[in-house]
Amino acid sequence: MNQFATPGLGSLLARRFVAGAGQLGIFLAGFVLFVAWFVDVMRQYYDLMFTDHEPHVRTRLVFAGVALCAVGWLWALVTSVSLMREAKRNEREGKLCVQSGAEATAVQTLRE
Repeated sequence: MNQFATPGLGSLLARRFVAGAGQLGIFLAGFVLFVAWFVDVMRQYYDLMFTDHEPHVRTRLVFAGVALCAVGWLWALVTSVSLMREAKRNEREGKLCVQSGAEATAVQTLRE
């Protein structure tokens, strides 16, 4: 769910809280670094109107931010594939996941 926009939400909805929180945290840290880079670049170019200083664009922030976002996305992709495999395996074994309140229990379907 929402793989490209916000990694971690699908994992949280699938009740994989550690993976979902990790994915979301890593992605948000990368996004914060990217925004910090963008604000720094815009501030330097804005200063060009009032000073003669050449802008010095720092690329470390953008590379670190994009790399962290990519790690969050890839981790979410791996978790999504794992969830799909688990769902197929449960379907083959005849298990049905029933959620009531905060608990989720696996029960056998009535095939017999």
